[in-house]
Amino acid sequence: MSEFQHLVADIYQCCQERLHYQSERFGLPDAELRCLMLFEGERYLTAKTLAYRMNVAKSRVTKLVSSLVSRGLLASLPDPADSRIKLLSLTPEGGRLLKEIGRFRFAVHRTVLEQFSDEQRGELLHALSLLSRHMKSVKDMMA
Repeated sequence: MSEFQHLVADIYQCCQERLHYQSERFGLPDAELRCLMLFEGERYLTAKTLAYRMNVAKSRVTKLVSSLVSRGLLASLPDPADSRIKLLSLTPEGGRLLKEIGRFRFAVHRTVLEQFSDEQRGELLHALSLLSRHMKSVKDMMA
């Protein structure tokens, strides 16, 4: 059990360091970067949806969105169906940055996976899939 805990802690630390590097590379605080990445594949999101997906208070998302709007990465538009709701979308600059972040993340993951043989890569992906599924089931039991 302690080997598992040690490995998970090492992986977590490695991911935290990559996130820190990523924030510095793209000139955005981690929370703003994570918020921006939630727009991948989305035309519009609301602050309420962002708060739910980020697991933070709506007031925190309001600050994040305000900063991303002031940086020219997000636009805020009134919802035609309900003027009380603001629809948030990527600006062209936000879309460009999101693509650049995606290319960076893909390159990092590719570099990691290239260190494994084809057989090892298959075993690794299978084991990670199992780990992910079991971690989600434990999370569901705790809820």
